[in-house]
Amino acid sequence: MTPGDELLFLALGGSGEIGMNVNLYGCRGKWLMVDLGLTFADPYYPGVDLILPDLEFIEERQDELVGIVLTHGHEDHIGAIPYLADELQVPLYATPFTARLIEEKLEAEGLTGQVEINHIDRDGHIALDPFDVRFVALSHSIPEGNGVLIDTPYGKIFHTGDWKIDETPVLGTPTGDVAMTAIGDEGVLALVCDSTNVFTDAPSGSEMGVYEGLKESIAAASGRVFVTTFASNAARLETLGRIARETGRTVCVAGRSLDRILRVAQSSGYLQDFPSPVRFNEAMQLPRNKVLIIGTGGQGEPRAALARIARGDHDIKLAKGDTVIFSSKQIPGNEVAIGRIMNNLSDLEVEIVTEKQHHVHVSGHPGRPELRQMYDWIRPHILIPVHGENRHMREQARLGAASGIPHNVYQVNGEVVKLAPGKPEKVDHVRTGRLVLDGDVILPADGDTMNKRRKIGHNGVIAVALGLDAKGRLTGEPEVRALGVPVESDAEDFVADLANSAAKAFEPRRELDDALEKVRIAVRRCAFTWTGKKPIVEVMAVGG
Repeated sequence: MTPGDELLFLALGGSGEIGMNVNLYGCRGKWLMVDLGLTFADPYYPGVDLILPDLEFIEERQDELVGIVLTHGHEDHIGAIPYLADELQVPLYATPFTARLIEEKLEAEGLTGQVEINHIDRDGHIALDPFDVRFVALSHSIPEGNGVLIDTPYGKIFHTGDWKIDETPVLGTPTGDVAMTAIGDEGVLALVCDSTNVFTDAPSGSEMGVYEGLKESIAAASGRVFVTTFASNAARLETLGRIARETGRTVCVAGRSLDRILRVAQSSGYLQDFPSPVRFNEAMQLPRNKVLIIGTGGQGEPRAALARIARGDHDIKLAKGDTVIFSSKQIPGNEVAIGRIMNNLSDLEVEIVTEKQHHVHVSGHPGRPELRQMYDWIRPHILIPVHGENRHMREQARLGAASGIPHNVYQVNGEVVKLAPGKPEKVDHVRTGRLVLDGDVILPADGDTMNKRRKIGHNGVIAVALGLDAKGRLTGEPEVRALGVPVESDAEDFVADLANSAAKAFEPRRELDDALEKVRIAVRRCAFTWTGKKPIVEVMAVGG
């Protein structure tokens, strides 16, 4: 579909899930994209780390796309750019810190110069007919968080991106009453708003406030201290650098993503007073109470620094008397992985501190009081909750209605919402989906590769090789290999029975493909009799 004399909203990602944010605005034959993010895989995608949005809808309308505006530098808002933006061949627009992060990502993928990136000043403005876009500084946990005010022939849209209210943000500009009220005074048709913390009754809290809790925990520690936080939380890095100086500890940084954030932040004018980190071996030679290690892995990522340290296969070593502080919120779905790391740390007799014990973390997303404040500032005619699972977005729609917003539109990925003219309504549904980055290959998340891999993971795989002579007859016993099928001590008898079933089922006078299929079915039936499982069975003929 091509937008006509109307104003449309369409999410290709981020509505019905937390992560992978991709939003489209359509008007008078053109589309504008806000953010192009990814999300991280869970066990449903074995062997995969990254999930990308399927952009088929807008790729088929590439000549209608006027540009991509990026609100900030978190992976769920910019992470898909190195894999998908080159195909769209449209310019990107971001404030300097975010633009530099994107440039580093493109360089890492060998795409330098292949995607146009425009650096826009804070509170900068761009004209992308029929859209007029202004960046609006908002507090978040990464430098240069922005909302975008999109002016259209049918009214203004305020798209918040990720945000919070923080009067003492450590880095960046506080979200201010005067600036936000002024936007509301201009008249806003629709507010498209972050739903992540809608169930939280308290405000998110200030980064300056978490400084005291972190300092108290670090100062009380008698040994090495390892603080894990989101790599992109540059404000937290600023806080930890200050605490390191004040407690007489030397900083060591563990994690490539942290190294990148530090480098980009400092080149953008942030973290200028952050202490110079020492290498791992130097940190291990310091007195135990004189080192502060900042590292990745607080969400249980198996290859991140903290997981490797907890397993004992990292140059950094922790032991009895040391402390690990989780200065981050546990993302739903990561509980098991985080618990595994905590158990490994417990076996090392390391003290563990989380936000449940001390005030060592504040969120970057708005709680209910902040959402109500945003409604009061902006006074929109329409509220569209995004950036949340279904339950989050439905709850924000209810909160908006209770706060007096006239129209509160619950939508999910693929639903086209007409914002104007007239009352907002859903007018179409387009196909959306997920892609997986599997090694260096991008594949459909629900395609044959992933489906087979899931089946292998659940049931195992059996390979059968049949040796055939020139007349298509068996030349000997079938060769069978069973992998991941639940037999242990009986494996030899199991494989022998599979081979016998294959030999009995093979009929040389049949068409070969039919004969091989009969063998496959017989072997699978035999495996089910033994195990109650239905493994993938692959049969091949050799010779003939």
